[in-house]
Amino acid sequence: MREVHAMLAIAHRDLLKFLRDRPRLITTLVFPFVIIAALGGSLDAAFGSSLGYNFIAFTMTGVFAQTLFQSSAMGVVSLIEDRQNDFSQEIFVSPISRYSIIFGKIAGESLVSLAQGVGILLFGFVLGIRPTPEQALLLVPVAVASCLFGGAFGIAVLGTVATQRAATQIFPFVMLPQYFLAGVFNPIDAMPPAMDVISHLTPMRYPVDLTRWAFYGGRPEYERVVLDSPLLNLSVMAVLFVLFLLIGTYLFVRAERNR
Repeated sequence: MREVHAMLAIAHRDLLKFLRDRPRLITTLVFPFVIIAALGGSLDAAFGSSLGYNFIAFTMTGVFAQTLFQSSAMGVVSLIEDRQNDFSQEIFVSPISRYSIIFGKIAGESLVSLAQGVGILLFGFVLGIRPTPEQALLLVPVAVASCLFGGAFGIAVLGTVATQRAATQIFPFVMLPQYFLAGVFNPIDAMPPAMDVISHLTPMRYPVDLTRWAFYGGRPEYERVVLDSPLLNLSVMAVLFVLFLLIGTYLFVRAERNR
């Protein structure tokens, strides 16, 4: 119970920081809306009829998964801020597991990401993109899994990064290519073989495809949109989650000891 209480305290702290940071709250909610409305609308007008499905819905599901994954991943940058303020050292000397500390940070950023995800779904509802009750229920565990997976990925990327400035320079380089390789905005079912291999190595691909499985289940366009089985997506995410968590925690704790 001590470990659980520690994780909940860390998660609660991160959620409160997000709710009190109005500029971050506004920008993280507005940006996905702009992408869905502007990019999804323009691509739907250009290619929607030839593809045979609503491109705005396609873009919304991709942005939904991308936002959950990326927000959780980038949210753990606050660990670097805590390190610079010596707050992380105070946590690491406490008698709790290092993995509980890291998982509490991931859980807190996942709560922040889920709040953004709710906003995206409400915006989609306004645009006429409305999942059935069954699809909405499936989206809940998929969203949670996407957030946790993104947080673990962020820990692995930031394990050896020393400053926030370096983190903000690294993340665009890591994230932006995944937008296209994971099919957030664009169909990737007919990529060249070499690009298809790279796409399968892209972590964001799996939560995006899993989200579309949950949203398009039972719809006629399912076969055109969903690439892999949910079992494959979940299995890859589970394996990578454990690897990212182990590697990231090890690297971060080692960096703390070497200070």
